Amino acid sequence: MRVLITGASRGIGRAVSKRLADAGAQVAVCASAHADELESLVSEVRSAGGVAVPLIGDLQHEETPARFVEQAAAALGGLDAVVGNAGITGPGSLATLDIADWDRLFAVNVRAQWLLARAAYPWLRRSRGSMVLVSSMAGVQPYAGGGAYSPSKAAQIMLARQLAQEWAADGIRVNCVSPGFVRTPMTQAVYDQSELKSAREALVPLHRIAEADADMAGIVAFLLGTDAGYVTGHNLLADGGLLDSVQSHVAGRPRSGDQKPA
Repeated sequence: MRVLITGASRGIGRAVSKRLADAGAQVAVCASAHADELESLVSEVRSAGGVAVPLIGDLQHEETPARFVEQAAAALGGLDAVVGNAGITGPGSLATLDIADWDRLFAVNVRAQWLLARAAYPWLRRSRGSMVLVSSMAGVQPYAGGGAYSPSKAAQIMLARQLAQEWAADGIRVNCVSPGFVRTPMTQAVYDQSELKSAREALVPLHRIAEADADMAGIVAFLLGTDAGYVTGHNLLADGGLLDSVQSHVAGRPRSGDQKPA
């Protein structure tokens, strides 16, 4: 399998890249920053006997996604799959949010994903391949103060669903993954604070924070692979049961632990 992965230098993107490479995939790993970490990823893959091609570019620039696809396809001899993982955040109140901040998040989280898909379409049609976009539970459930993040992630989920419908006749599958709380370099500062970590763990029905390699990489690999060959247009919510647990936080509701076996 020949795969292009964006946002690959760290976090979920890095974990996905390593999981796929370990399974024998040739990977084109893309990042806009952290070039040293991207190079270390490439070195790890190559040291294990795999094929990895590093690509650097800023997805805020509209020409970058097509360049990534062109360079990846040239280096790997085509493409079988694309993982649109790169994304950015930017907190703020919608009542006072700057237009530039709104546009920046939509440029990376939505427009770049569409442009990546559009550029990859001829290659994926040829290989009857697949695409996975990495969204967020914030695209399913809003939270105040998140600025344009939740709207952009919701748009990303709908983008995946629409692409799935438009490309199904070509044999191309498109799906989405929406992670919940995940420990990554971006969120590590939160989980270094024991009280915040414990408070978040208490909210999650599985009572733990997800790990990018153990909990997220396999989901993406599954959706790209033949075991998910009849799955398209799906948003897989990987949040440890968090969003569905809202009723259990309502005062006066019975708790599952309160029910004693007869």
